[in-house]
Amino acid sequence: MAAIASPDDMIRRRIDTGRISLNVREMGSGPLMLFFHGITANSATLAPLAVRFSDRFTTVAVDQRGHGLSDKPDSGYEAADFAEDIASLIRTLDRGAAVLVGHSLGSRNSVTAAALYPELVRSVVAIDFTPYIEKEVFDALEARVNAGDQLFENTESVCEYLAARYPNIPAPAIRIRAESGYHNVEGGLRPLASPSAMAQTAAGLRADLTQAYRDLRRPALLVRGGESKLVSADALAKTSRLRPDLPVVVVPGADHYVNEVSPDITFQAITNFIDA
Repeated sequence: MAAIASPDDMIRRRIDTGRISLNVREMGSGPLMLFFHGITANSATLAPLAVRFSDRFTTVAVDQRGHGLSDKPDSGYEAADFAEDIASLIRTLDRGAAVLVGHSLGSRNSVTAAALYPELVRSVVAIDFTPYIEKEVFDALEARVNAGDQLFENTESVCEYLAARYPNIPAPAIRIRAESGYHNVEGGLRPLASPSAMAQTAAGLRADLTQAYRDLRRPALLVRGGESKLVSADALAKTSRLRPDLPVVVVPGADHYVNEVSPDITFQAITNFIDA
């Protein structure tokens, strides 16, 4: 019996796209399937999901600009900047059009890339980010993002902090975040994500996303956590009125971090979508 693939088995490499160098985790063969994380996170948070599709796809989980081990330019953190990175990566990998799976920031970026570069995208899975997110929600998000730039004594103290910040994420997923998202500095550990990049990225998330959704001409699945504090039921309803043709899955009991809180349901929802 063949061994079950693990995120630890993914090949880690750095890809120079000619525009930016991106750190990725890769596994499998076949059509291209790219995974894009949320703000302050990195490719490791989506690696467990990517591995589950590696028997059918070449799965590539990406550290987006400003995050993880990828390049961290001083500026360029609007949706179009991230979307152009995605387009450049797809062209560099040269495996044809890709399925894009994005969570939160990655969802925004994936939808934007599909709208701007439809010839490079087969379909999109947009997890827990839509137009019409309320101002007060973005205010709270920016405060959390900016508060994350702290010095931690060790990995255990990072785990304690993250467990309090993300109370619904299971302990194994918390440890993935703690072990992958921080680096040694004098006095302890700090986030790999650039503080300046995070501040610019959080501000950029407020930009109106409705035009990208209007322009989207590739199949897309919208996924929302039933208990999400980022995407309200009202925001999702307005998005469905904007694009009534797009299928929607609401995951009961999951908050914003759908793929980490409810990995099996997320996997099945994506499978049903790409097999339809």
